[in-house]
Amino acid sequence: MHATLTTTYTDTRADDLGWCLGLPPLPALAERTVELGGLKLELRLLGASHQMLIGPGRGEGESVSETVACVPGVATPLPARAATRLGRWEYEFTALTQRLEDTAFVARVREIVTLASEHEYGLVGDYPGLPHAVTAMVVERCGAGAVWSTWHTYPQECRIVNTRSRAM
Repeated sequence: MHATLTTTYTDTRADDLGWCLGLPPLPALAERTVELGGLKLELRLLGASHQMLIGPGRGEGESVSETVACVPGVATPLPARAATRLGRWEYEFTALTQRLEDTAFVARVREIVTLASEHEYGLVGDYPGLPHAVTAMVVERCGAGAVWSTWHTYPQECRIVNTRSRAM
């Protein structure tokens, strides 16, 4: 699913992204809810990046909330790797930031947009007024849980932040 977001681009730099678990649903500019084998997953694009909500989990009322966004005072700096237990969920997170040359950056953003737009459980949003500024998400079922990838692009820096998360 592809959406043009009706807001100005608020992420200023890749280094401004933060990571937070457990936040309640934040106002979304675009969202997509999918059901995968009894799991309800909400892919949410925010004015400041993304939020993934999974629930209920294996026990009634258990859920996972991951937010990767510029949320001053709430989020911690984006870790390269993290793992924790959230109730009965085993949660893992990785993040990688790449800086590309101009033409390679544009080509990679096009690949990401195509991948997320055509993915059965994907969501991609582009920001008006700044070509190649996108946030994209794809999710898949993995055993008793889910795995998802996200991409946050920063055309002014030619940087792409890719995250991969798993909740089992």
